[in-house]
Amino acid sequence: MNLAAAAESASTTGWVIGYTLGIVVVLVVVALVVPILILAKKIGDEAQHIDDGLARAVHNTAALGQLNTTIDSAVTIIEGLKRGRQRLGG
Repeated sequence: MNLAAAAESASTTGWVIGYTLGIVVVLVVVALVVPILILAKKIGDEAQHIDDGLARAVHNTAALGQLNTTIDSAVTIIEGLKRGRQRLGG
């Protein structure tokens, strides 16, 4: 009977070692992945702030697209003023 108990104990020892190693591996993986996920969350939050800032910049600089029209109008006005000054003898 002693021999049967020893054989049964030896067969379950392997399972205990296997489960223990499996749990250790899972804990190590979790310990490595959690900081990565936390960092990814921080990067995602910062990316949202950056995107909001860029959207405001686009809105604030939209009028610059009409700058060429303003320049053309100013040139036309200056040319008209020059012609008026020449006609008045100035």
